[in-house]
Amino acid sequence: MLLSMTGYGRANGSFGDKSIAVEIRALNSKMTDLKMRLPGDYKEKEVEMRKIVTDHAERGKIDMIVEVQNADGAASVSLNEGLFRGYHRELSRLTNELGMGQTDLLQAILRIPNVVTATSGEVDEEEWQAICETVNRALNTFKAFRQQEGLVLEADLRMRVATILTLLAEVNKFEQGRFTRMRERLRNNLEESIGKENLDNNRFEQEILYYLEKMDITEEKVRLAQHCKYFLEQIDVKNQSAGRTLNFITQEIGREINTLGAKAYDADLQRLVVQMKDELEKIKEQLANVL
Repeated sequence: MLLSMTGYGRANGSFGDKSIAVEIRALNSKMTDLKMRLPGDYKEKEVEMRKIVTDHAERGKIDMIVEVQNADGAASVSLNEGLFRGYHRELSRLTNELGMGQTDLLQAILRIPNVVTATSGEVDEEEWQAICETVNRALNTFKAFRQQEGLVLEADLRMRVATILTLLAEVNKFEQGRFTRMRERLRNNLEESIGKENLDNNRFEQEILYYLEKMDITEEKVRLAQHCKYFLEQIDVKNQSAGRTLNFITQEIGREINTLGAKAYDADLQRLVVQMKDELEKIKEQLANVL
């Protein structure tokens, strides 16, 4: 089963007269990049929360916001009265000395860092458990989103691998003909170069065998078919994040397709190789979003 790296999850909960809201978003990333915003009272719990999220979300650029508000919808805040009075006293003195009005003094002081802060106190373990339960429910909806997106990715990947296998089957139609054309082309070139009467047929046949060995693509066809089969098998593995494995198999598929192209010596075969490469590039694009 494939999981998409992009995802979204949200859940709401409550504790006493407080409401809890959790929102999780994820985008593509080769590594785990978690940005988290917790209420000020629970900063000391950040390491614990990071483990909860990364264990469930795995890779991706993940943003999570946890909000806890009172029943009136406002966050718990406190006013640092001593700091406020100190700023007000000094600013009032300066404005009087400079003959400036004090119309916006209140708003200016409230915007100064640490004058208004979120209330901080001891961690309420029961409230923390309520937050964790809400986070877990958000992670469940987040995972369900990833699974749904993964089904779409899986269908597309299966279709493109099947197209590569179909194109591979068509190679057989052109394989024998290219040997015949190569043989005729070499004979004509030699006859034009040294004359038909000077052509040593035994030596010519030896040279033909050399070229036929270089043009043989039997191993490449077998390996390409095996890699495609293995790719599909890995998609079917349950409870596994297959993105890295599929990327590795894709590299092997690309290697065999490139070798087919290098040994083609035939326009029809090259056309099939180009089509395979096109499908492979689309597979790579999709795998960038597979967990």
